[in-house]
Amino acid sequence: MRNITFTLNGEKVTVETTLSRRLLDVIRIDLGLTGTKEGCGEGECGACQVYLDGKIVNSCLVPMSNVIGREVQTIEGFAKTKAYEKIEKAYIEEGAVQCGFCTPGMVMATNALLKDNAHPNSKEIKESLAGNICRCTGYQTIFKAVKKIADEEEK
Repeated sequence: MRNITFTLNGEKVTVETTLSRRLLDVIRIDLGLTGTKEGCGEGECGACQVYLDGKIVNSCLVPMSNVIGREVQTIEGFAKTKAYEKIEKAYIEEGAVQCGFCTPGMVMATNALLKDNAHPNSKEIKESLAGNICRCTGYQTIFKAVKKIADEEEK
């Protein structure tokens, strides 16, 4: 066991854990931030996506040794931003939320896409979100929500 210090949603935190433990487990179990979900545990579904130093990662694949001194943002931290408000509004308006299990990862992936490409076309949206699995919406409403945000940014 070792004390590991990093920044979480803008605040320095220290947790006692092993270097090999998954970031996902520390976020959910030790720190009680349950917005980040565990789906597959293998980096295939996107439910556990967070930002690590501003880049999207699957937290189920990140050992705590890779988090030391770095900045992590979860959906709880991202939900306090203006960018989140735009995404949330579009998701609601387009009916892109069903059970909500995949939603945090989808929202994080949507933001990552829009940060890199403010005006993605439909193909780019589908390709960007391909790593996120959703069983409820059939994806079309999610794609429409992302396109809506991109179209509004063009105005």
